[in-house]
Amino acid sequence: MNEVTVPALVPAATAGNLTNYIAERAWFEPERIMLSRPLGEGWQPVSARECESEIRAAAKGLVAAGIQIGDRVAIMARTRYEWTILDFAIWFAGGCVVPIFDTSSAEQVEWILSDSGAVGIVVETPLLRDLVNPVLPSYTKHVWTITDDVLHVLTSAGAHISDDEIDRRRNALVPDTLATLIYTSGTTGKPKGVQLTHGNFLAECGNVVQGASDLFLKPGGSTLLFLPVAHVFGRMVEIGAISAGLHLAHCSDPAGRLAADLASFKPTFILAVPRIFEKIYNGAEARAEAAGKGSIFRKAAAVAIAYSEAMDHGRIPFALALKHRLFDKLVYSKIRAGMGGRVDAAISGGAPLGTRLGHFFRGAGVRVLEGYGLTETTAGATLNLTDHHRVGSVGRPVPSTSIRIDDDGEVLIKGPIVMRGYWQNDGANAESFTDGRWLRTGDLGRIDEDGFLYIVGRKKELIVTSGGKNVAPAVLEDRLRAHPLVSQCMVVGDNKPFIAALVTIDADALKSWVVINKKDGATIAQLCKDPDLIALIQTGVDEANKAVSKAESIRKFSILPIDFTIAGGQLTAKLSIKRHVIAKEFAAEIEALYQ
Repeated sequence: MNEVTVPALVPAATAGNLTNYIAERAWFEPERIMLSRPLGEGWQPVSARECESEIRAAAKGLVAAGIQIGDRVAIMARTRYEWTILDFAIWFAGGCVVPIFDTSSAEQVEWILSDSGAVGIVVETPLLRDLVNPVLPSYTKHVWTITDDVLHVLTSAGAHISDDEIDRRRNALVPDTLATLIYTSGTTGKPKGVQLTHGNFLAECGNVVQGASDLFLKPGGSTLLFLPVAHVFGRMVEIGAISAGLHLAHCSDPAGRLAADLASFKPTFILAVPRIFEKIYNGAEARAEAAGKGSIFRKAAAVAIAYSEAMDHGRIPFALALKHRLFDKLVYSKIRAGMGGRVDAAISGGAPLGTRLGHFFRGAGVRVLEGYGLTETTAGATLNLTDHHRVGSVGRPVPSTSIRIDDDGEVLIKGPIVMRGYWQNDGANAESFTDGRWLRTGDLGRIDEDGFLYIVGRKKELIVTSGGKNVAPAVLEDRLRAHPLVSQCMVVGDNKPFIAALVTIDADALKSWVVINKKDGATIAQLCKDPDLIALIQTGVDEANKAVSKAESIRKFSILPIDFTIAGGQLTAKLSIKRHVIAKEFAAEIEALYQ
């Protein structure tokens, strides 16, 4: 099969816009709890009526500042309650939202503001205000700061603006109106502004919510958003939750607060990138090792995977069911408790999850429904659903979407979720669409006989060895990152005689390993050369190599003394590795692998 279409559950909108999600909920269900904002160590519920009131008040402040219909306004902040209020407030004022990652450099901010023509920007902190002030274009007249009580500031400034004016502005927006310009983080060149309309989000969120109604429309359902709202996946979660009336809360500090916020908010499902699931698994394994129960955990993991695989075959052997019940008490229940205790499903996107983790979590009682999409497709273009789930795939097309595999294996996408095009970039638009307006994704894939899509690599990331062997690095990298001590890795070997890899170590997992193996006092540089650590990483390499032929296998690797990070410039905001940056920064280490 080389093409599959899933009919729409929600037809493409011919009228309306995203502000209706707020206004209609406030009208029909004014006391329904829509959001919760942090309050001390707990949460303060916000009803639909209160939510709309805050959004309208902020919108009036924007209008008072001179924001016109169609104006672009940027938001540069971590995921937090105010992000969602301001997002909708800009639309209520008739504007277009331009997200900027809070980790962006001054040069990146300057490019996005100047290319988008943003007339104002909301930053999270005075520190970010100091970063952006020197690079503001002359037409960016306004800088608001969230931690300076931005909602109160805007509310006070717009007190004289009438509700009729806000209604006039929001009613002027139609499905084809530009809702947001999201600049792709990219791995090369300057970011491109992806134009997503109100209609794009109405089609995406409407069809995802209805397709996954058991998650989004579950009575008493809730989700904790900790993905960056500046990224299209986080944005879809935000808008999808609002559209569904799903109780939504935000975690602004996943590294420091996620465990505590999960425990206190207790969401019914979560949405995350694969790295989150890898860290949950690796953390559980590391804790088990530190407690001398590593063998028990590994047996439990094997049983969970076998149990999930048996589910696919429709029959679970009695002995396996008994083992599963035992390990549910000993291991799986603790993993679920660490996710808040109520999570029984999750959606994963942004990068491949891998079959092993997919089976493990499903066997442990948390269905991880993997999906696939791009900024250019308003997030998810395919998604596994509870009743259409195939572990290892990225699911079937989101309703209203068509997927095609081109002659060279590239995945093509068509439907109302596909962007209008890149902002002021005719050259990129010409390259990105076929004559029939199919979007070229740059990803390689295949569709099975039941219409499930499998991503097998990147069209432009194929490594060609000096022997002419084509190697898709993602297959090896996904497997190797599954090792509990591995944080990141990059497979190399273009025009080289064999495949090799650069590996970084997870700092938290390393601490436990150092204590257990009595390596206290050793520097990270010494540990990178430690025979015991090298031997342990080799087991991960051996496991990864099982997925490929000998010609594609990793022959050598080097452990680096630093990790790849967003701040260091080696990762994009969605945690994809920047191959050209890493190749340049660690050119000497790569060359040493071939000497």
